This record gives sequence, C-alpha cells and structure tokens, in this order.
Amino acid sequence: MANFLNEKIIMKKTKDRKKLLKTAQEPSVLAKKMHPFYKGKIEVVPKCRIKNLNDFSIWYSPGVAAACTDIYKNPELVYEYTNKWNSVAVVSDGTRVLGLGDIGPQASIPVMEGKALLYKYLGGVDAYPICLGTKDEKEIVRTVKILQPSFGGINLEDIEQPKCFPILNILKQECNIPVWHDDQQGTALVTLAGFINALKIINKKVNKVKIAMIGAGSANVCIAKLLILYGANPANIIMVDANGTLHKKRFDLKPCPEKWSLAVDTNPNNVRGGIKEAMENADAVIALSTPGPGVIKKEWIQKMAKNAIVFACANPIPEIWPWEAKEAGAAVVATGRSDFENQVNNSLGFPGVFRGILDVRASTITDTMCITAAIELASCITGNEIRPSKILPTMDNWEIFPKVAAAIGIKAIKEKVAHKKLNYDKIYSNAKMMIKRSRAITMTMMKKGFIRKCGK
Repeated sequence: MANFLNEKIIMKKTKDRKKLLKTAQEPSVLAKKMHPFYKGKIEVVPKCRIKNLNDFSIWYSPGVAAACTDIYKNPELVYEYTNKWNSVAVVSDGTRVLGLGDIGPQASIPVMEGKALLYKYLGGVDAYPICLGTKDEKEIVRTVKILQPSFGGINLEDIEQPKCFPILNILKQECNIPVWHDDQQGTALVTLAGFINALKIINKKVNKVKIAMIGAGSANVCIAKLLILYGANPANIIMVDANGTLHKKRFDLKPCPEKWSLAVDTNPNNVRGGIKEAMENADAVIALSTPGPGVIKKEWIQKMAKNAIVFACANPIPEIWPWEAKEAGAAVVATGRSDFENQVNNSLGFPGVFRGILDVRASTITDTMCITAAIELASCITGNEIRPSKILPTMDNWEIFPKVAAAIGIKAIKEKVAHKKLNYDKIYSNAKMMIKRSRAITMTMMKKGFIRKCGK
C-alpha cells in the first residue's frame, strides 16, 4: 500500500512539473507568432490636434520657426516647447541581451522595443530604441553624449561587462541629463525591494544575514553595492563568478575596479570554491548568472540556513526551477519571470523612476535615490499582505508607479539634483495622470480595432 501511494505521489509530481514546464515555454511560442503579426511593438502618433491641413502651418513651416527662435534665445524652453521633457533613449550595443549573450544590435531590437512599450504603458514615458552598430566603449560614450539634445534621459541596456561600468560612470559624470543602466541600477533597485520584504518573512535583519551572490556581472555587482549601502554587512557576502568565489587573492579581477573592490571587501575568510561553497549555511542566495535550470542544485539549497531566501533571476530560464527550490526547503523563492510567483524584474522600477526624474528634471540618478525608490516599492505591499508567494507588487498594480515616481522625485529635490521643485502631491498626481492617459490610449486603440487582435 505504501509503495502504491508513493508511486501516485511521484506520478502527480511528474504531471505537475510537465504542466509547469509547458506553461513556462508558452510565452516563447506566442512571441514567435505575435512579433511578426504586429511588425513591432511601438509607433509614433501625433499628440497635438490636427483639425485640417492648415494646422501644419503652425506645427511645421512657417509657424514652427517662432518656436525654434525662442529656444535658440533660451535653450531651457526646449523642455516647454518639445517632447524632450518626456523622451528617453534606450541605448544598447546588443552584447549581452537577456541570457542570449552577444547577439548584436539588430537581434536586440525586440528587447529594446519591449522596453519602450513598458516605459509608455507603465510610466507614460516616450522611449525610443537606439541599437548601435558598434561595440567600442569610446564610440558608445561619444554617441550617447551627442544624442543628449533630443532626450530628457538615457537608459543603457544589455551592454556587456566590464565595459558597462566605465560607460555608465563616464556618462553620469559628463552628461547633463540623467543616465541610467537598467541592468545595474534597475535590477538592483527591484532586487533590494524584494529582499526587504523577504527578510520580513524569515524575520532576519539585513546586517545579520549571510548572502551568497551567484554571478558577478553588471546586475549583481550593483545589487551588492546597493545592499551594502542599505545596511548589509560586506563580511557576510560571498560572490561567485565563472572562475569561482571572489576573494583577496583573485588578482585577475584587478582590471575591473568594481569587481576587485568587492573581492577585497567581501568574503573575509577567503572561502574558495564555487556556487556550492558560497551557498553553504547562507541565509539567502541572489543569483543573476547563467540561465538554467541546473545551475543551482537542490542539494545546495538543502545545506543553506533554515528558511532560506532564493532569488534565481537569470533570464529566460532561472538557475533553478522555483518548485525545485521550494522542495529543497527554501522559504521564499523569486525569479525574473512574470509567469511565476515573485517576479523580481526591472519593469517594476524604471517606469516610475523615470516618470519621477523627468517630472522634476533631475540631472542624475544617485544610489541613495535608488534606495529610496526600493523602499517605496517594498512598502507598496503592506505588512499583512506580505507572504512567501508575494514579496513584491505585480505590474498590473499600476498605482505603484506614481508612488515610486513621487518618492524618487522628492529625493532628487532633497539631494539638489532637480531643476524643478514640486511637492509630493504634484509629482504623484502628474505621474498618475500621465500613466492613466497612456493606458487609456492603448485600450481605446484596441477597442476601436486600430490595434488588431492577433489571428484576426
């Protein structure tokens, strides 16, 4: 009888896993059908009224010359007369796209268009894919700098390490508009927000937990930096890259100052080895490394501390399937995917962040501004709502974005990096209006048939 029951349990688990795997593969199947149907995800449409062709004498020649002359006399008017105030360039060289690696600028366009879609629908921000035909660090920096007149902000995306670090650092110093690398600051912000609430579930303090960080790319390096700034003890962190744990004897890391700094500041006991050794007795693992499954093994989770946190955030496939992590004893499991519980994804951060910084015309985005946004995002799930399967709000809860916008906008004003001084209510109401407008436009176009249903 016991053997029969065990067989039934095994059969049910196998059936459930097959169902979960099929669900996990479905977005890829639909993407291959729907991308060629729509031939792109974004387009440019007018935002001004056009009653008849005579209006073009206002919007274009000869009337537009008056607007040009005013801006020439007072360059700040470009923010009042044009859409620069609400425009962001999504810039990539296609060298590290999702988990696909260096697939080039053309193959990266679907991702950058998707980013622009999220910017508009979730943040009311007009974003434009700019995929560059160069991998040269200096050329990328120069290109972004000469693009500045047309945009209110720059979103760097999917640029390989180590060059992503100096590119961001140089542009932040030398540009007069905010420059943000979403794979660094965006991922770090949302990961910190999820981690804040995950710690509440396991009832542990950020300065006490031992954290294994799997992957030392742009995302995890920035996450580590933000975690430490938030209060994590660097002595309790062990990072792992493709060559093993980071420690003071890893002189191969010296050419990359960001990684070398973490090698010096973390892992004081010089633990050697790889993922397995880093995870032993850890309270949490934050993985943004090689797509799985199988990168993280169940038996390694079993050797973590009791009630462990597992963030397996590689895309498109997490380092371990979430159900396997739970079977191994993890108390809180998160991935980067929207089709699983607890999605830790940049899309919860950047729409609200840029809505806020554009509205106050911030000149930069600081680490402390990112922490403020993370705390606000975490607070969008109240104490009695936080549970192992819900550590972050989801994208369909659109009111989180104006809250993040207002929080980061006020922080920018306090840090004296904003050109416009608005109060919280003004930033919040403006963000809410812009986001509602964007969503309403999309819904109306779908209802009227201007956005057709795929297959009809």
